[in-house]
Amino acid sequence: MKKKFKAPHRETRPAPRPERSKAEGLKTNASAIYGVLPVLEALRAESRRVDKVLIADGAQERRLSEIIDLCRARSIAWSRVPRDNFAKHLDSGVNHQGVLAFTSSAAYVEVESIIDASETPLILILDGVEDPRNLGAILRTAEGADVDGVIIPERRAVGLNDTVAKSSAGAIEYVKVAKAGNLNRLIEDLKARNIWVVGTSMDSTTNYDEWDWTRPSALVLGGEGSGLHRLVAENCDVLVKIPMYGKIDSLNVSVAAGVILFEARRQRSKEE
Repeated sequence: MKKKFKAPHRETRPAPRPERSKAEGLKTNASAIYGVLPVLEALRAESRRVDKVLIADGAQERRLSEIIDLCRARSIAWSRVPRDNFAKHLDSGVNHQGVLAFTSSAAYVEVESIIDASETPLILILDGVEDPRNLGAILRTAEGADVDGVIIPERRAVGLNDTVAKSSAGAIEYVKVAKAGNLNRLIEDLKARNIWVVGTSMDSTTNYDEWDWTRPSALVLGGEGSGLHRLVAENCDVLVKIPMYGKIDSLNVSVAAGVILFEARRQRSKEE
């Protein structure tokens, strides 16, 4: 019988103040909004979730500062981009005024609603997944494995856009998804709540099926190609790996999610 990996000792720490999202329960449709006034109204409205805002280099509209202030107030990612890149997101001939906003195709929830969903939560954290098809496939896997929720970063990661919705084959309607402004702060919060944070690394000496997934756990998977960011990996309680037997040294992140999450579900089913 396979011997379970012995977890490292960890001191219990008081929980820091949780980081909350303001998007609980917002129902939105995937779309792009362009023009200063339409983007301003979308940012002000409580009925829409804006994922990110792009501002074309050289845009001189006098109300841009108001847009930027609203983005900061609502923790919405925004960036200035070269005009050539900006134009790729629009049909020709539209009066965009150098401003474009993207809204999500599903509602986000608060991080707290995922953490508090179960006494022994199984949470999936994605550290910078940028391919919408990968995120859609991961949501489909997460729904099948009955995870308590998926947490993604506010920045440098794909949001719940239309491609994600289609790739999830309907799972986007059932899986709780939250955004976190700082993954390292989130990890510290999870640790303080006695949730074990398990990252993935091919350099680990511990196989994924040697971890005891029946305990409260949060699995952290890295983005395509780069894997986990260094600080995120260092802040995890333990790193595990999926052993590879061929010539390729790693799996696609959506496949890795399926392998590990269904092992976690298998172990938990035996305990029920």
